[in-house]
Amino acid sequence: MRTLCFGEAVVDLICHTPVASILDADSFVPHLGGVSANIAVTAARGGARIAFAGGVGDDAWGNWIAERLATERVELDWFRLVDGTRTGATFVTVDDGGEAEYDLIGAGMAATVSALESQLLKAVDATDALCFSSNMLAGDAERKLTMTARERALELGHPIVFDPNVRLGRWDNNPGRAGAASAACVPGAFLVKCSEDEARLMTGEDDPEAAAQSLLSAGAQYAIVTLGERGAILRGGGLRREAVARPGRVLSTVGAGDVFLGVVLGRLSVTEFYPPALASSLPEAVEEATRACQHWGALE
Repeated sequence: MRTLCFGEAVVDLICHTPVASILDADSFVPHLGGVSANIAVTAARGGARIAFAGGVGDDAWGNWIAERLATERVELDWFRLVDGTRTGATFVTVDDGGEAEYDLIGAGMAATVSALESQLLKAVDATDALCFSSNMLAGDAERKLTMTARERALELGHPIVFDPNVRLGRWDNNPGRAGAASAACVPGAFLVKCSEDEARLMTGEDDPEAAAQSLLSAGAQYAIVTLGERGAILRGGGLRREAVARPGRVLSTVGAGDVFLGVVLGRLSVTEFYPPALASSLPEAVEEATRACQHWGALE
């Protein structure tokens, strides 16, 4: 089964020292980044057949990203180097607890939209499942492209995996707008995977159990709510599973949620979206997300 990950690939420039502010950072190290790129690589490492649809600038960093994705055996049929556009980069700093702050520069979304505005529906038609995040909803152009792709996938009966992965800075720090746009992608989704905070944003529920049930009532077949160091819960379709995280040193939380979903998506893809694979993959996903927090880059 061939799964399409649609979204952004960027260079994450991560400061490898905890700091209180980006102004305190003295150096940055490049890592492959972007929610969809991280998910795609993790799923491919799990043996899944993953195609990545996106765009970067036709520059040194864009070529670096393309080489990294190809090395990880991610299929690049709908990945483009866009002339005249600079590859997006994110300056990332973490505090003493490993919590990250992001400062995005460049035109990552513009490259993605330019690369895919005439190709994305062909990509959906040629693949068997679709995975995307709310990063592709914040701007008008990418939201139109994303919702069109989502509608085509629903028409074809393709399973859709939606990861809100809300970064409020992309939404002008407007949680209401981010929550409403994310909630609009829940109906018809095979799986909605979200953090506790994102679940609250979309449903208004403080309790993760109640939030998961609300997502199911809104039309998702399955819901996973991640709980940070407390693990994660799975609900839906008669499945009910909890996985507890092992305590470990947290260096950086950057990309940990992407790794979590990449593990789940990889298992789903190789089993042709066999629902029990969700339950069996949950402990591994929690373990790999925990491991990712022990490295500066989630894919390291």
